[in-house]
Amino acid sequence: MRLLTEFGMGSSLRRGDYTEAARRGLRDALWRNSINAAELMGRGKDEMVLSVRVGVQNPGAVDKAALAAVFPYGQPEIEVVPGGLDIPRPEGEGNATVIANVSISVSFRDEVA
Repeated sequence: MRLLTEFGMGSSLRRGDYTEAARRGLRDALWRNSINAAELMGRGKDEMVLSVRVGVQNPGAVDKAALAAVFPYGQPEIEVVPGGLDIPRPEGEGNATVIANVSISVSFRDEVA
């Protein structure tokens, strides 16, 4: 059962780095909040299942392992889908500004007795 969902947005202004934009979106969602879901549920932090969805224009350019490394605990399950924005440079040259949208949902696996 999903307990909560957080949202974030990240960007790569000049390098066109989809992974960095997504990583900044994760930090945006995580670092603005302090929710003690594990403690409230009487569970360990490592038991948290973190369902992550990242939207960028080029999903294949995102390094999921680099995103998983952002989490200090829990079990991240990362899905990268088409979304976000690529904004062309005004001068028409170089990498576009990349914007990633991120959601993180926290849940726990139910134990079967």
